[in-house]
Amino acid sequence: MQTRTRRTSLSLLSFALALTLAPLAHAADAAPAEGPRALPGSLPLIPVPAHLERVDGAGYTVTSTTALRAQGDTARRVAGQFAHVLRRSGGPTLQLSSARGTDGVRFVLDGTLKTGAEGYQLRSDARGVTVQAATETGLFYGAATLSQLLTGGSNGALPALRIDDAPRFSWRGLMLDSARHFQSLDEIKQVLDAMAEQKLNTFHWHLTDDQGWRMEIKRYPKLTGVGSCRIPAGDGGRDPATGAPRPYCGFYTQDQIREVIAYAAARHIQVIPEIDVPGHATAAIAAYPELGTIDTPLQPLSEWGVFPNLFNTEESTFAFLENVLAEVVELFPAKYVHVGGDEAVKDQWEASARVQARMREVGATHEMDMQSHLIKRLEKYLEQHDRRLIGWDEILEGGLPPEATVMSWRGTEGGLKAASEGHDVVMSPVTDMYMDYLQTNSPNEPPGRPLSTPLGRVYGFEPVPATLARDKQQHILGLQANMFTEHTRSYARLQHNLFPRLAAVAETGWSPRERRDFADFLARLPSQLQRWQAMGIAYAQTPFEVEADIRDDRKAGTATLALRTPLGYDIHYSVDGSAVTAQSPRYTVPLQQPLPVGLQAATFFDGQALAKAASRFDVTAASLLRRTDEQLALCPGEGKLLLRLEDDGPADGERAIFNVNIFNPCWRWEGADVDGIAKLRVRAGQIPYYFQLAHDEPQRRFVAARSKHGEMDILNAQCDGSPLASVPLPATPGADGFITLEAALPRSLKGAQDLCVRFTGDTRPTMWVLDALTLVPR
Repeated sequence: MQTRTRRTSLSLLSFALALTLAPLAHAADAAPAEGPRALPGSLPLIPVPAHLERVDGAGYTVTSTTALRAQGDTARRVAGQFAHVLRRSGGPTLQLSSARGTDGVRFVLDGTLKTGAEGYQLRSDARGVTVQAATETGLFYGAATLSQLLTGGSNGALPALRIDDAPRFSWRGLMLDSARHFQSLDEIKQVLDAMAEQKLNTFHWHLTDDQGWRMEIKRYPKLTGVGSCRIPAGDGGRDPATGAPRPYCGFYTQDQIREVIAYAAARHIQVIPEIDVPGHATAAIAAYPELGTIDTPLQPLSEWGVFPNLFNTEESTFAFLENVLAEVVELFPAKYVHVGGDEAVKDQWEASARVQARMREVGATHEMDMQSHLIKRLEKYLEQHDRRLIGWDEILEGGLPPEATVMSWRGTEGGLKAASEGHDVVMSPVTDMYMDYLQTNSPNEPPGRPLSTPLGRVYGFEPVPATLARDKQQHILGLQANMFTEHTRSYARLQHNLFPRLAAVAETGWSPRERRDFADFLARLPSQLQRWQAMGIAYAQTPFEVEADIRDDRKAGTATLALRTPLGYDIHYSVDGSAVTAQSPRYTVPLQQPLPVGLQAATFFDGQALAKAASRFDVTAASLLRRTDEQLALCPGEGKLLLRLEDDGPADGERAIFNVNIFNPCWRWEGADVDGIAKLRVRAGQIPYYFQLAHDEPQRRFVAARSKHGEMDILNAQCDGSPLASVPLPATPGADGFITLEAALPRSLKGAQDLCVRFTGDTRPTMWVLDALTLVPR
């Protein structure tokens, strides 16, 4: 779309932020029943330690003059890392001393301690603080805890305490998709820093997919020479001056990968590579067409969804994959290699006479058996090279080698089945652990999948199913957050999606189940926000914004504003234009105000403002007549795949964002007061339809067009039957990518009405998106 300005600027968010008339969250995931509440003895640590005890006596304050002591290379290395992290997190600058002593901050490596592979002990009293562990990893995690105790508003003051700590799970992970959108080394390193600060220890790197192959393979240079570039859809894929194709490219050289692995290892994080087979293979087949199942030439895709392109089943292709894994194994020292195995639609295999013959050759009775044959072949290869295979839960279908590990993403059922069969499991369900789902209902959320996965839902996830037999529970290695990046075009959006939810993942992975308490977590979170600010991490603002439901009485000229915050923090507000502070009035009951009203509101905890700016709500008689797409509900009926999509242009800079149901382009304004209203004005635009949905594609509902280019229909509350009004659509929108249409409403329409707006016809390869509806008075 040829848009060059955003449709709403930050100064005009007012009413767009005010109403959330189409809630997209899981029904059970409203604001917490109680607000933040610190448990007795709680300290601002995330994750919370397994055992923390305050003891009698005076504590200790660390300043820039405090001695930092460690003996031996390993302890001194950890002490140096501690000093760096402490300074970066907003604490004092400490210098490592060569002198022995019992005061100050001491790091002690003692192999006789019974702290386990990742555990540590921390003691503080009036003389100083000591961190000790049996391993370097444990000492590193003790350093992370001490750094948190000395920052986040503590001003370096420690109470007298004892901490004995070790993790609940051995796998505490984050998957980052670098295939759909590419991240720089510096960006990845900052993510690794944040992971280490919260004791996450596994970085799952998604390096290949339909949209790009991101890892240099020296034996097959076309994988990156061809497979690492794609042409984005629409205006974003063309040079704005010349109209020439503008490719989106990027890959990591093997030296760069070694750099990331070494950086992660220094922070006690293992890096797990993912090479996806047999699906998600378009970029590889584009580079080497002989790997594919069909003769049609392919190119790395600028579309999203599930694609039919699979590696073929020839022995030469299996040899290719083994050759790729040979370089993967040489590069990555981690025990695990991830082979994907997900969303491999078998249509091409079913239609291929050669694949069917190959199935008979290997004794596969159906296509899942063929996939299982491939997985077993790769598992055997990895086992011969002292590695273990891990894949998404689809690898269970058709049978699985006993040594294989399952990553359960389609809920927890696959993990339950795998663990019951004796396989190790990492729980990573889409319902709780996918970071590309939105966090709140705010229109300030970035593009993504609008089914909301708020912080409370992430925190509440329990990786060990209650129905799993006790003797199988040891097979649950842990949990992992997944950050797929179809809609995450920038690093700013990546940070928004990860933080603060990654802190909840970290606590679930580390802390004992009985120590987890969401209200206490929320009381500890503001200190973590201060650390992230010091680290330069741009965590999401939306969980800390104020939201509002606004009920109006146009005839009386008043509006009632009911305020809330997604996490239950205190709200303070002003209606007189003054800045909102902790001394401003505290919100307790809905506010009734005469129109126009300009209300500002912000969330606070212990006097600390939690968002960078107050939310502002400017409600006028005119704004009450307008709704943006974020404020509209889905039309009822079948066919729902709601996405929050970004415009395809401009090529650089900010773009407009739209909520659209790509299965049924229909929006509903619930309870529109149409008394005295003559027309409905609709502003709409077109963006590319860049989706492949495999077997879900038939669910896409197109109402037949009645004229050459289709119609915009206004319908009743059920969005069916004869339209109340209809306007023909033009062939294309205007030069700015938008059109404005007006539809006259029947004079018989009175009172509060649910008005539906839909677009007819199959408009692919583009689709209509709705920007705003306005009621036009007589």
